[in-house]
Amino acid sequence: MSVAFIIDPIASLDPGHDTSVALMEAAQQMGLEVWVTEISQLVIRDGQAWARLAPVQLVPAQLVAGQWQVASPWFHLGTPEWRSLEDFTAVWMRKDPPVNTAYLYATYCLDLVNPQKTRVLNAPAALRHANEKMYGLRFSSVMPHTLVSSDKQVIREFVQRQGTAVLKPLGGKAGEGILFLQAGDRNLNSMIEISTQQGQLPVMVQEYLPAAKEGDKRIILLNGEPIGAVNRIPTGDEFRGNMATGGRVAAIDITERDRHICQVLAPSLRQDGLYFVGIDIIGGYLTEVNVTSPTGIREIDRLSGTRLAEQVMAGVVG
Repeated sequence: MSVAFIIDPIASLDPGHDTSVALMEAAQQMGLEVWVTEISQLVIRDGQAWARLAPVQLVPAQLVAGQWQVASPWFHLGTPEWRSLEDFTAVWMRKDPPVNTAYLYATYCLDLVNPQKTRVLNAPAALRHANEKMYGLRFSSVMPHTLVSSDKQVIREFVQRQGTAVLKPLGGKAGEGILFLQAGDRNLNSMIEISTQQGQLPVMVQEYLPAAKEGDKRIILLNGEPIGAVNRIPTGDEFRGNMATGGRVAAIDITERDRHICQVLAPSLRQDGLYFVGIDIIGGYLTEVNVTSPTGIREIDRLSGTRLAEQVMAGVVG
């Protein structure tokens, strides 16, 4: 049995942080062959999806005194070769955003993988349709007040009603481009104009939740069921809790409110083929549904003593 991972260049990954590395390690420890490729190496031949992949051997990170210790080098690549993706038990699409034209074309390639032979995670059609900001709008009962618009006046009126708000690019990642908006700010018009590219690009604007100061909770869902969580807490003058922006991480429990939110999402996630998902919750409200390359497993395992990657891979190939 073998598993293929479509990722960013492997040398660019952080083995002490990236969930993709944790999943690859778990697959290797289960005795599976692990192969890696990039979206630029996908091709269609005679109606079948192929890729130029390289086998990889990983030196698993070790948890020592509460920190991940990584070998150098931590991976060894074999000789790349062209293979049909249907040769693999599973194919993980773990390319980081942005979901741009190249990314979308890659999902069209993955559409041609026969699901009776090979499992593709997450489902290619779902990756196209489930924008990580807008997918949550299907579940408005558990979301904060939210607006999507490119109209400056509409956005200004929303901010004035709320007093404070958070603006998010619809295609952003890792906190990039997120702005704190406040009614009366003399820079408000400029921030809206820049973010919407002068009214040409819609953005998401949500009411600011004061509970954000206490943390932005990431919950990992496997087939709609929550299996672990980590809290990301803003530091210094930063209002964003994203780990990429310097947020501090802390162990946290999954509450009954969190479970209720997961139950609301679960039927749609399962129906759409979104098997491995990370949701963000602030103050008991869903703010995002991350489907492209959700992260957090390394931090959860380190803080909570779990082995989530092994649980995830067992569910995929079991």
